[in-house]
Amino acid sequence: MEIFGGFMVMLSIFGFFLVALWFILPFVIFAMKGKLDSAHLLLENIDRRLAAIENEQRPPCRPAQEAGERPDGLSS
Repeated sequence: MEIFGGFMVMLSIFGFFLVALWFILPFVIFAMKGKLDSAHLLLENIDRRLAAIENEQRPPCRPAQEAGERPDGLSS
């Protein structure tokens, strides 16, 4: 019968840690959500700026290609 007494003590300690984790976890999740939202906004801003830089450095478009010319610039 001594085994069951020790087992119950271990279960009560484990239960205490689970209850503590259950009360702390929502605060951790909401803190992470705020940081994730701000990181997402920052990433969108960086993406827009990178697209603008790429558009500035893109070479000008050539005039309409002749009918016999392939799109990759090689003749057929």
